[in-house]
Amino acid sequence: MTALKPVGVNTFFASGTASAQSQAIPQQTDSLRIVAETSGVHVAIGTNPTATVDNFYVSSTDPEIISLGPVRAQRVVGVTTGTTTLIDFPEGTGCPFSIGESVSLTVSGQSDYDFSHQIITDINTSSNVGGFYNTRITVDYNSSSVTDAFSSPDATLRRSFKVAVKTETGSGKVFIQQVQVS
Repeated sequence: MTALKPVGVNTFFASGTASAQSQAIPQQTDSLRIVAETSGVHVAIGTNPTATVDNFYVSSTDPEIISLGPVRAQRVVGVTTGTTTLIDFPEGTGCPFSIGESVSLTVSGQSDYDFSHQIITDINTSSNVGGFYNTRITVDYNSSSVTDAFSSPDATLRRSFKVAVKTETGSGKVFIQQVQVS
């Protein structure tokens, strides 16, 4: 018997014959539970996915658990604002993300730095450029309106994703939730 522990919020949205996409979801576990109500659905997961009949199928009779892959998150020690945003990770930790992936930033006590589902455009791992030894990434997010100095000891950058679904006929409702499986 499999036991599931829910993580985060259970999200639902309508599905139809055209692909419908969820809001951005910060990844917190390696598994996503999908329940199709009324009609089976085709499911695509990614940065900005579009579901087609070629994608994973979830029937309305059995929920499915889909692997999202390893959770990718990293502590943030610096943010440089501008027309693109530079994110600094602690020295020696590296970067768990890839160029083209979407990420969401949460900064405790400084929510003006927070952003959701933005794309990584560059990863700089060169050492000692101007005395800088940390890994620094560039995110395609205009943060130039943020004027406070970054000072939070608790900031996390996390991979985010969206789920797209479509039915072959009719309409229905889809429930998605990240779960831990044991």
